[in-house]
Amino acid sequence: MQVVIERACGLDVHKGNITACMMTPEGKEIQTFSTMTVYLLQLVDWIKERGCTQVAMESTGVYWKPIVNLLESEGIHYLVVNAQHIKAVPGRKTDVKDAEWICDLLRHGLLRGSFIPNKNQRELRELVRYRRSMIEERARQHNRIQKVLEGANIKLGSVVSDIMGVSSREMLDLMANGEENPEKLASPARGKLKNKKQDLELALQGRISSHQRMMLKTILRHIDFLTEHIQQVDEEIASRLEPSQEDIERLDSIPGISVTTAQQILAEIGIDVGNQFPSAAHLCSWAGVVPGHNESAGKKKSTKTKKGNKYLRSALIEAAHSVANSKTYLGALYRRTSARKGRKRAGMAVAHAMLRIAYYLLTRTEFYVDLGEDYFDKQKQQSIVNHSIKRLEKLGYEVTVKKVS
Repeated sequence: MQVVIERACGLDVHKGNITACMMTPEGKEIQTFSTMTVYLLQLVDWIKERGCTQVAMESTGVYWKPIVNLLESEGIHYLVVNAQHIKAVPGRKTDVKDAEWICDLLRHGLLRGSFIPNKNQRELRELVRYRRSMIEERARQHNRIQKVLEGANIKLGSVVSDIMGVSSREMLDLMANGEENPEKLASPARGKLKNKKQDLELALQGRISSHQRMMLKTILRHIDFLTEHIQQVDEEIASRLEPSQEDIERLDSIPGISVTTAQQILAEIGIDVGNQFPSAAHLCSWAGVVPGHNESAGKKKSTKTKKGNKYLRSALIEAAHSVANSKTYLGALYRRTSARKGRKRAGMAVAHAMLRIAYYLLTRTEFYVDLGEDYFDKQKQQSIVNHSIKRLEKLGYEVTVKKVS
């Protein structure tokens, strides 16, 4: 094979050390460096001294990030490659062999780099992902409260729709501070909950022990702590995405996608999505919201979706399930897919449609225009009429169809 890159370097990256293989017209050189910043700087100097133009490494966990930060600051071109794409041939397996294999593939132009956004985009990603993890942790704490109440024979969740609503939260605070009288515990009820006061008093009559009060108080403090920090991260994300406010509004116009979800989509796919992904199909494949393609000897095998961007994928699927009952095109797509293939595949199908729509809205700078709940009926209008006639005829009716203008 023809050598495309004369001076290339392959890195086998681990938590504690890096094995580097440099191939140049003068020969091959192998060095091992520690992952401490001082030694990473030595690695960068070693690469620059030998006139290396490209560096490649596997996307191993988060261990590639410190190296990429330094290479990026020095203006050295790098490729972070999916490990599945460069599996070494069977045989002897060592760190040196891995580094040589990566370098050899790079020299012959056989590597395709993963999407690594710029530094500002990477920082935004970290903030958005951190916010999501805190929101998930807060949801776990809500579930723990329900578990503690059940253990104390208190059935508050059976009466109120939101156990962390305004009224419920005041009841929980009273409970945590030692109040046991069901009438006083039910007194913070507001709005429609006032009509359920008798049920509330029955539900709040339990046997809560001292350790359960302590747990309840601790969990509530933890929830307040998380809520405060989520608000701080929200403000930081909003300030960083202020220049992209129009794009957020475009994504927010899609049914099921909130401002928070729109921020997460932009953080994951980047602002300049049109230059990074040549088509909507490429973007959907990268995100892992398309069926797998596995065919051999004319037989189609498993079409399970591949692993993509798990953060973007989970956010889209969550948004897809939220439109299940909406009177929109996406809601109709969800219901017709769910009837044939189940709710999980329906969620994936709608997530796929949402991401395609997002791509076109961002690249064409347009806002979403819904096709309507009856879009699929209009597409197959004649077949629906024929099917309905046949069903009525089977039931013994004679049908005459006349179109109303």
